[in-house]
Amino acid sequence: MSGTDAELLARLLAGEQHAFRELVSTYQGAMRAVAYAIVGSRNADEVVQDAWLAVVRNLPGFQQRSSLKTWLLTITANTAKSRLKQQRREPLLDDLPAPHGSVGAERFAEDGHWQTPPSQWEQDTPEALLAATELRECLEKTIASLSETQSSVLLLRERQGLELEEICNLLDLSLSNVRVLLHRARLKVFATLEHFEETGQC
Repeated sequence: MSGTDAELLARLLAGEQHAFRELVSTYQGAMRAVAYAIVGSRNADEVVQDAWLAVVRNLPGFQQRSSLKTWLLTITANTAKSRLKQQRREPLLDDLPAPHGSVGAERFAEDGHWQTPPSQWEQDTPEALLAATELRECLEKTIASLSETQSSVLLLRERQGLELEEICNLLDLSLSNVRVLLHRARLKVFATLEHFEETGQC
């Protein structure tokens, strides 16, 4: 466990309210992404709330064998899987179409980045800064249009920095499945980015 984790844990065990707020603001997004992948949007927030209750209950017994983040996400995944068993329903792995379809896989390198990136604009005018805000909103819309599992895998990898193996363990998916989900999600996001840069519209 990192020094930062150890320090935060000590503050949490001492009952410091600010430390708990820090914990929530740091990890809430990742926990929601895990819950969303397993139970879907309708029950994700409820799962995260239940997971936080379990965290508070089990914090004194945290063995520190893993990072705080891994422990929190494992609790979230287990809470979500329990909820799923209660519901007796299968997670949806559907592949919803993105607004601008997709672009060819040959356009990307192995790591998912462009072989030749789209033209970039200069970020030094009010128009360019406004375009950047519009692009951010457009990309968020595209991410929201992905299937629950695709969206979660993308967010856990790109925004939370989880390794692919960690995502596999949390979501009970094979490595090949996670790679495919991540690749498809990236293609759709890149297609939106390219469309926006060519047309200035979402």
